[in-house]
Amino acid sequence: MKRILAVLAVTALAAGVAACGSVTGSGHRLSIATGGTTGVYYVYGGGLAKQLTDNIANTQATASVTSGSVENIKLLAGGKADIGFSQTDTAADAVNGTGSFTAKQPIKAIARIYDNYAHVVVAPGLKASKVADLAGKRVSIGPPNSGTQVLARRLLEAAGLNPDSGISKQQLSINESVQAVKDGTIDAFVWVGGLPTAGIVDLATSKPDIKLLDTTDVLAPMQAKYGKEYVGLDIDMSLYKLPGTIKTVGVANVLLVPDKMDEQLAYDITKTLFEKKAQLAAVHPEAAKLDLKIGQQVDPVALHPGAARYYKEKG
Repeated sequence: MKRILAVLAVTALAAGVAACGSVTGSGHRLSIATGGTTGVYYVYGGGLAKQLTDNIANTQATASVTSGSVENIKLLAGGKADIGFSQTDTAADAVNGTGSFTAKQPIKAIARIYDNYAHVVVAPGLKASKVADLAGKRVSIGPPNSGTQVLARRLLEAAGLNPDSGISKQQLSINESVQAVKDGTIDAFVWVGGLPTAGIVDLATSKPDIKLLDTTDVLAPMQAKYGKEYVGLDIDMSLYKLPGTIKTVGVANVLLVPDKMDEQLAYDITKTLFEKKAQLAAVHPEAAKLDLKIGQQVDPVALHPGAARYYKEKG
């Protein structure tokens, strides 16, 4: 994973390509809004940037480090990014103008890509077997403007904890959360991401007595309040070189674009995503889950017409 991140450091440039999505004398410049550097969005986004650059004529794509889903959607809506990773719960808020958004956001989807898993990581020695046991503890719920924080707040509320007063709240990125556990400055953190997440692999390697909590007791109340966005998933802990399997809350991920993106460009991005699946899976295994049928299941966001045309052609 360290080798992968080193390669991506060349491909995935941090934030803010000027003239995002613009057509210049040299073609398209595309900015991909991802997440923290030890999360799956960043790794996947770096791989996607390389494939778009290599396979769409006169295109230069770069991946940007961001806080995650909420920020990514705001960057798309503000014309500062052209492709963004997002959880579907955050995307639902965006298209409805609720939650973190004060108005409906002008976004469309090109594909559902893989599922995110809620990781509730507990520091060595802390006695906790369920989310409610984190009452009064020092807990990071993810950085502001992240999809992790959206889900973490809902997860804590479903466990009967006020995320602002029921815990000693921290708002750290995945990188910062991992370091804080190593330093002993937090008791637990929530991370919502694919499998495996490099930062947690690193933490489990240096702190093999960490544990992840089963969160299935909060799934039903989350579904009752927010609907079908949340599902039950299993984490094979061998991915983190830890024993057993745990059950947790899951949420799908989608790739989003501005609703005004050129139809042919959206088509080309979608085509590259699926036709370069093997190359993307070599960068991160979650890309192996790309599937044409599942890819179209982007509710509650509408498919971009360019993506819809690609799926129709593939039958």
